[in-house]
Amino acid sequence: MIVVERLVKNFEVTEKKSGLVGVIHSFVFPKKKIVKALKGISFTISQGELVGFIGPNGAGKTTTLKILSGILFPTSGFVQVTEYTPWNRKPDFLKKISLVMGQKNQLWWDLPASETFELNRAIYEIPKKVYKESLEELVTLLDVRKLLTIPVRRLSLGQRMRLELIASLLHQPEIVFMDEPTIGLDLVAQQVIRDFVVDYNRRHKATILLTSHNMDDLVNLTKRVIVINEGGIIFDGNLQELVKSFAKEKIIRVYISKKIDYKNLQKVGEVKEIKIPQITLSVPREGAALAASELLQNFPVEDLTIEEEPIETIIRKVFKGVR
Repeated sequence: MIVVERLVKNFEVTEKKSGLVGVIHSFVFPKKKIVKALKGISFTISQGELVGFIGPNGAGKTTTLKILSGILFPTSGFVQVTEYTPWNRKPDFLKKISLVMGQKNQLWWDLPASETFELNRAIYEIPKKVYKESLEELVTLLDVRKLLTIPVRRLSLGQRMRLELIASLLHQPEIVFMDEPTIGLDLVAQQVIRDFVVDYNRRHKATILLTSHNMDDLVNLTKRVIVINEGGIIFDGNLQELVKSFAKEKIIRVYISKKIDYKNLQKVGEVKEIKIPQITLSVPREGAALAASELLQNFPVEDLTIEEEPIETIIRKVFKGVR
């Protein structure tokens, strides 16, 4: 469905000096430099897959999505989305895809969302019967029937995001690119969006490539993740494999019943946090059971839990290349 081979994207930018004199000098005598946003990345995504595409700011995530959706031209490389070359922007191709950006909106600010929906129906040449069926399905799934006639400017961010999704999916695209769809939303709104994405993927067998800084999005939505950093792919595979490869430690939370000499805990593991009565330690993964046994035998333990490292910590290790 999506094939990317040796994709390169360079941007030519003007170096700007600080201060008024520097700004004037840069304007009169501009100095150009090349920024390598993508450095020959390759991957394939099959029909119906829901893939997480993650990386730090400036890693190349949004640039990749803009190339895949035809907004940007690559410097070099091969890209095929369904049977199309994206940047040719053929009408049939544009009807098969959608790009949802959490920080951008397409809804008319002073009009109800229903007006934008009607406009999109005309743009995508959606037959009226198909339009009504698609709109009814999306409105029901996202529970927004009461919001359709309210001017967009009067809606909350979470409400607007749900309506943005409807505007982007009315034409029932085969491929959906989502760039930070839950950014800025509260916990309840985030979960509504996640549940919808899973349901939409299941109902329509749509191929979804999703970028997010929210680790809950990855855990709840995707099995496969592609990790990009500094324009290159550093991992492509199952999320659980990523955890196994980089999670070399386990977290032990121990609750004590009376005061102890905390220095003795250093013999068991690395003390991460002390919040009486809870103490958090980090221990080697293979030695977690032994460490727990030592704590139970030698300290006044009321309760003890062994947990995996937070997914955020694991992802940071991936970016740093720490194993």
